[in-house]
Amino acid sequence: MVQRLTYRKRHSYATKSNQHRVVKTPGGKLVYQTTKKRASGPKCPVTGKRIQGWLIHANLSVVAGYSILNSAVVYKACSDGTCFDRVLTFLQIPHLRPAEYKRSRLSRNRRTVNRAYGGVLSGSAVRERIIRAFLVEEQKIVKKVLKIQKAKEKHASKS
Repeated sequence: MVQRLTYRKRHSYATKSNQHRVVKTPGGKLVYQTTKKRASGPKCPVTGKRIQGWLIHANLSVVAGYSILNSAVVYKACSDGTCFDRVLTFLQIPHLRPAEYKRSRLSRNRRTVNRAYGGVLSGSAVRERIIRAFLVEEQKIVKKVLKIQKAKEKHASKS
């Protein structure tokens, strides 16, 4: 006969936030283990792209065992006549639930990216904002110059 399983907490409905999996304990009993929701990780609200993380330089032999590399660029580094492969990797901000991004769980440099709108907007969105702000300021200056020129022309035509 199959062993009966009961929820370990009082929440007894099979909702999205109350998912479980069956685990066999060392004593041979089957118990429910509460699973967390899958986290999607931070995305840019403007472009919808994943927020790119931090940059790492490492020797190829060191990085070979890692499975967390999202995108890597291998290049040759030479110094004093000796050459070795180096890996330039972009590790993305880890996929965590919102509460796990709090100060105690994750260090600041793992939560954000070191630029304006760090862990919120993607690089392309920030670049676009900066260019737009610059062009708006330039437009204001052009309007002011045209206004001054018009005033000078009016003043010259009156005299």
